[in-house]
Amino acid sequence: QLQLVESGGGLVQPGGSLRLSCAASGSTLDYYAIGWFRQAPGKEREGVSCISRLGDRVNYADSVKGRFTISRDNAKNTVYLQMNSLTPEDSAIYYCAAVFTIQAWCVLGGYSYWGQGTQVTVSS
Repeated sequence: QLQLVESGGGLVQPGGSLRLSCAASGSTLDYYAIGWFRQAPGKEREGVSCISRLGDRVNYADSVKGRFTISRDNAKNTVYLQMNSLTPEDSAIYYCAAVFTIQAWCVLGGYSYWGQGTQVTVSS
């Protein structure tokens, strides 16, 4: 059974950066697309970014394009989300999720496995 654990969240000032990690256990990530999602209090969960199983295709929500970068290291069974130029609107619990796939691309939906989330707070 695939298990995902997020880390790297915390408190950061506006304009700052954080790098989130999503470490997998129980299975190799070679055949999983990975997505990052976030949910702020009182708001619906939002898809932030995803990366294909080979790491050669990525997607970003418009709200984070140019600021966030997703990457993966299958040898370490880990996916990362580098977040730059953070604003208070980025404050949320961030979740990583995985879906088994043979497709070459990724989409921000249909994920089967979820981590427990890590809190990101952007505030001065």
